[in-house]
Amino acid sequence: MSPAHAIATPNPSLMFAIASDDPEAVKRVLESGEAGPNDRLGPQSALAFALTNEKLANKAAIVKALLAYGANPASLSKADMNPPRSASHGSARSTLGELPFSTTLEGMDPATRYFVRRASSAHTRHISQLVYRSVFRPLIRVRYDVIGQDCVFEQLFRVLSMHSQKLSVSPVVVMLCGPSGHGKSLLARKFGSLLDVPTHTVNMTTLQSTNDLWQSYSMSPYEVREPSASTLAEFLMENEGKRCVVVLDEIEKTQHETCLWSLLMPWELGRCSLEAGKRHIDVRNVVWIGTSNIGHDLVFEHQDARADPEAPFSREEYVELMSPVRSRLLNAMGASLMSRVSATLPFVPFSLDERRAIAAEAVYALAGEDAVKEMTAQDVEDLVAKAIPSYIPSEGARSLYRAVSSQLLDSL
Repeated sequence: MSPAHAIATPNPSLMFAIASDDPEAVKRVLESGEAGPNDRLGPQSALAFALTNEKLANKAAIVKALLAYGANPASLSKADMNPPRSASHGSARSTLGELPFSTTLEGMDPATRYFVRRASSAHTRHISQLVYRSVFRPLIRVRYDVIGQDCVFEQLFRVLSMHSQKLSVSPVVVMLCGPSGHGKSLLARKFGSLLDVPTHTVNMTTLQSTNDLWQSYSMSPYEVREPSASTLAEFLMENEGKRCVVVLDEIEKTQHETCLWSLLMPWELGRCSLEAGKRHIDVRNVVWIGTSNIGHDLVFEHQDARADPEAPFSREEYVELMSPVRSRLLNAMGASLMSRVSATLPFVPFSLDERRAIAAEAVYALAGEDAVKEMTAQDVEDLVAKAIPSYIPSEGARSLYRAVSSQLLDSL
């Protein structure tokens, strides 16, 4: 038997994936089961190994991947998983005998700090348990792609949990609504890729008739699989009885409400009649996601009325907001359609910490790998601080990406 103090043999596949500076390689290793997110890599946890590697340009993305697959941030505070700095190793910001500075919250950039805190939250773990034992479990990882919107995830996971336990007999129909730039489209397009099922995205602004809906080709450039060359009708027939996702983007902007009437039967009974006289298609396992900007004014009014707009939304506050937003959608789309919608999920404004995290992610997305390699966490923090005053609530994340782009251009 090996001594208790012996260092575990590093898992080469995960170590090499992290050292190769390739977030996708890290995800593949974790997805395959070759290694676990809490495996020890020599004297360190995988999380500490990534955070202390100063040569990584994609460190933030790799840390997010580890957290998304279940890395426990508690390992960063344990000396046996995150050894204190020795005389020959570690950051100059660390005092001998202290934990490496880059593994402390103070030593992280705003985005990494945000996601480490999110992973450490008891509330995050509680919400994740709602779908942990269901077919929707992979969606837990979307919390490391979308910043903010904790209440959206909680309500979404509740709906999916009911569906997976057969407590709901109708198909899953979810409306993501509210201000532009707050993550609706990002969540919608991540849905299918995380579940590893086909997705078909319809641009609803171009529809003029019911037939246009079924003959629509997928318009999303973000689908992980090969872009669908099928119409929506062909897509549903190809995936009949299987789990798949249909995204109806900007659903309220159809030319006429009659374009949506053909959705009544699929959303109620899980059966789809594509053409008179033809057999019905089984669409019970389709997840239907609509996105809409309806209710954005109600969201900001509710935010302004809160005692502390920067405080996290409580569940009670969020439920209070859901009601008027659903009523607004009902007025716009009609009771027949909205009575078949499983959940209406308004996206809410970002807190200051969330805005900082978004701006930091913008730095990594826009600066380029060579520039990022030369940046310290403090450099990123400084760029974020300059970008934050340019935040425009009605534009959401887009305003922060534009502000960061401007700061990067000024620094050239």
